[in-house]
Amino acid sequence: MGDPAAVTSRLEGDVAVITLDDGKANALSMDVIEAVSAALDDAARTAKAAALIGREGRFSAGFDLKVMTGDLAGARNLLGRGAELGLEIFTAPIPVVLGVTGHALAMGGILTTCADLRIGAQGPYKLGLNEVAIGMPVPVFGVELCRDRLAKRWFTRCVQHAHLCTPDEALDAGFLDEVVELDAVADRAVEAAAALAATVHPGPFRLTRKNCRAGLAEQLRASLAEDLALFDVAGAG
Repeated sequence: MGDPAAVTSRLEGDVAVITLDDGKANALSMDVIEAVSAALDDAARTAKAAALIGREGRFSAGFDLKVMTGDLAGARNLLGRGAELGLEIFTAPIPVVLGVTGHALAMGGILTTCADLRIGAQGPYKLGLNEVAIGMPVPVFGVELCRDRLAKRWFTRCVQHAHLCTPDEALDAGFLDEVVELDAVADRAVEAAAALAATVHPGPFRLTRKNCRAGLAEQLRASLAEDLALFDVAGAG
């Protein structure tokens, strides 16, 4: 299991700065997902925006592969909780900015489709959904979040064909909104979150968030049980 201590949070002005750094690949275990979720819940109460930032060279390699290639029940539970985290970001009552500090693969790539703004690092990094290439299907919630956020001309290539984007391709495809030098990602993510905090009115933002995203989120939550029931890791290859 991942170390929940890999997730830290601090308040910087009106921005909750949440950092994910396990010293390795920033894999999403159940413990790490719960820690990020708790930090986002706290941010919604104490801040006007949040910035979720990865570690140098790695935003997230996706789900913990030891769990995903283990017993089916454990894989389904982790997949379901990861989907819930993505939808928590997607429907968050405050703006959420991601500091994508390097590779963002599989669920790490899906998370980029959930946030308001995504600030990526220039460099030899890969971003996207490699599930089909490593013997796993892309679950419905991942497909639909990508359909919502990716440019149409990139959708099949990225989701069906497991193409992993360079940072510049990710900017064009819709995984990222900006690309900056690696050492500027964290500061730029906090700066962008602060600008959103200063711009949007909390009440109208929440209502508009509901108008923009609640329908898709409700649809995906309603279909999640069926989505997970069809997800058979053992037979995916």
